[in-house]
Formats: sequence, C-alpha cells, structure tokens
Amino acid sequence: MANEHNSILVIGLGRFGSSTAATLAKLGREVMAIEHSAELVKDWSGKLTHVVEADATNIDALRQVGAGDFSTAVVGIGTSIEDSVLTTANLVDLGVGQVWAKAISPSHGKILHRIGAHHVLYPESDAGRRVAHLVSSRMMEYIEFDEGHFAVVKMRPPREIQGFTLSESGVRDKYGVTIVGIKNPGRDFTYAEPTTRVGKQDLLIVAGHVELLGRFAGRP
Repeated sequence: MANEHNSILVIGLGRFGSSTAATLAKLGREVMAIEHSAELVKDWSGKLTHVVEADATNIDALRQVGAGDFSTAVVGIGTSIEDSVLTTANLVDLGVGQVWAKAISPSHGKILHRIGAHHVLYPESDAGRRVAHLVSSRMMEYIEFDEGHFAVVKMRPPREIQGFTLSESGVRDKYGVTIVGIKNPGRDFTYAEPTTRVGKQDLLIVAGHVELLGRFAGRP
C-alpha cells in the first residue's frame, strides 16, 4: 500500500463490505480488503488496491498484513456476531484511529460500542426506515442525521405551495421545515431564496426534523 494513513481497510467482502470498498475505490481512495473466503478474494483481486486472504479474528494475522498502520477501518462482517466482535476488538487493540463496524441488531451494536468501535452502522434497519419514508410520502430521496431525528429529503412540492414564492407560502413558519434547494425542469439545482417561486414539476431539497418532514412531504 502506498500510504496506509490515506488508505482505508475494509474487512469482509460480503454485500455491505464489497459495496463500501467498491464505492471508496470509485472515489479514488486506496483500499485494502481482508476476506477469509478464497473465492471472494479471487473475485475482487484487481478491482481494489489490494485484497488479502486472512482470518481477521486472529490479531497476529492482522499484524502481519499491517492492519494497525491504517487510520480508518470498516468491519463489514455480518454473518457471525462473534467474528464481528473479535475483529473489531483486534482493530481497537492495534490502535486503528477510526473503526466503523456493521451491526445486525441493537444488542450487537451495543457490544461493538463497548469494545471500542468509534462508529456503529445499521445498514439493514437504516435502509428499511429509508424505504418506509419513501413509499409513504412524496419523498424521492431520504438521508437521516442525528440518530434519526433530522433528515434532508428530495421531493416534489406539495400542492399548496405550487405557484407561490417561498416568502408567500411561508413554508418555514407553517410547516417547520426549510427548503434549501430547488431544481426547475431542465436546469441545475440552485439555492432557494424567499423570492424563489415553486412550480409543479420542480424538485425540492428540504431539511428538518423527521416528523415535520413527514407531515410536509405526506401532503398530496
């Protein structure tokens, strides 16, 4: 690896780990992946900067491949809680600065936090909440922050604000959410201003508390 401090270690090349590694590679980051399956190692060799076949639950194996030299690591193991916990504990013991670990349940996540994981991810439950918001409202994209209390969404405008400027419709005062961006058909997104007039076919970027966004985006 050219520089482990600028590279990211991904352990486990299942669906979550491989998607994370592939996206990091597309973003131009150097990625070293560790996977115990010889078949997956073969599949991903050449697609990532470096792919190693090793048992990440063995701290000596991690030392041999230089895992402790990385400042950021992602543990994508989900099939075995024991393997996930052991691997995460090993990375913490090796002094990896930022350990992101996938959890498959709240109890699993609690264990990961207690053994030193800096960030715990719940991809399945997060995806489920996102889909629920999308299918039950006018939302087209949904991104949560602050443990699910705040979100930013992309959506079509509710009928009652169509044809009005943001100042005229008083979205922030009436609904408690903020329209931060708008895209007219055939044009790029731009910042929304009080004088911005909202059309039926426009796309909006709206920020606010999840409950308030649900009420705003749920309107016909």
